[in-house]
Amino acid sequence: MNRQKITSDEVLKIISERRERPNKDLELAMNFVKADFDHTKEQLIKMTDHLDKLEITYNSLLKEYKKRNGVSNL
Repeated sequence: MNRQKITSDEVLKIISERRERPNKDLELAMNFVKADFDHTKEQLIKMTDHLDKLEITYNSLLKEYKKRNGVSNL
């Protein structure tokens, strides 16, 4: 597949002119948007995993802290 480079500004222009643009331009824009979607989704999954691990770590530290200091709520 021949991948043509396109900028986000060009994609926005294609989107705004989508009714007048040829199919090859629509395909370029769709490929750009799909790649951006996939990248964003991947980053969100990684960040969600990281956030979950941070929460688990914090909770284990908090539990130990409360146990040592006889604290019921923090």
